Amino acid sequence: MTAPVSPKSPTEAAEEFAAALPPRGGLLGLDLGTKTIGIATSDPDRRIASPVTTLKRGKFSANLVELKALMAERSTAGLVLGLPINMDGTSGPRAQSSRTFARNLARELDVPILLWDERLSTAAMERELISLDTSRRRRAEVIDEMAANFILQGALDRLQALAS
Repeated sequence: MTAPVSPKSPTEAAEEFAAALPPRGGLLGLDLGTKTIGIATSDPDRRIASPVTTLKRGKFSANLVELKALMAERSTAGLVLGLPINMDGTSGPRAQSSRTFARNLARELDVPILLWDERLSTAAMERELISLDTSRRRRAEVIDEMAANFILQGALDRLQALAS
């Protein structure tokens, strides 16, 4: 049995994340970009992800205030942050930036944080929006929150599989 994860240390192991979560409570999914942060949320039973909004990426302290407000509003039990691993499985500068962001969040928040492999999440959502005949302008407005939704749903599916 794995030891529960401290809310102060982000993990890449879904098993550890699941062990650190309370029995119920929604999760927030984050797609961290260089200019924006896409946000999605789950229901308290952690079955369905839904896109919420996109925040402009700015100073960490300002983004933290916005995230804390969303978390309080939605009684968030944990965070799932997309980890942009390279296609060959290596970590590049964007993955390191996401890990640093997660560590900074962990210092400020008392919820467990899961770093979730997000390879192809934005590309998958872009294809989906194109197939729905979404305009280029509208795709630009919603792509980040849709990518966050894709990331969060993947993590929710894994958590469901672990609970079975």
